[in-house]
Amino acid sequence: MKVIRSLLATALCLAYASALWAAEGPKKKNWTAPAEKIRAQALADEIMSKHPELVSVTFHGVPPGLDKVYTMFAGSFPDRIGNPDDPDDVDVITKGITIVDPRWHRTNDPVKKFVMMMPLRDVANENVGLLVLAYKTPSPVAKTETDFFVAASALRDELKQRIPAYADLFNPAR
Repeated sequence: MKVIRSLLATALCLAYASALWAAEGPKKKNWTAPAEKIRAQALADEIMSKHPELVSVTFHGVPPGLDKVYTMFAGSFPDRIGNPDDPDDVDVITKGITIVDPRWHRTNDPVKKFVMMMPLRDVANENVGLLVLAYKTPSPVAKTETDFFVAASALRDELKQRIPAYADLFNPAR
């Protein structure tokens, strides 16, 4: 009898845990990228190939035709494309601020990195979204917060020359 009760209790616990996990499920996407590669993804791929000092690069903003749907729409983590943006991402997009995030004491990050969150700009120098650059640390291009800021600003400013308008980032890659 005790064995049956024990098995029944274990089964109930497993069923409850399974139901909770199923209810949470994977993180819900708020946008789906088109089947063909968009220009922003081609730019992200190119940046990663030319800058071995980076851990990652991501583009964030509101896809054309949507309103206040802030999302990651391109980057070096394809599985994260379409994930809703965090409040700090939205602040960079809506307020035009830059976040210098050294992540000195983040023990949960699997890779040491220095993160720069900067307004993405177009050729007219208008803030059109968010560019997140995560640098490897130690880094071959920077040692101080100022160095990382300068390197990220230079990369972002070089990139803006290739963005005639925000909507062009969502066109099919050539």
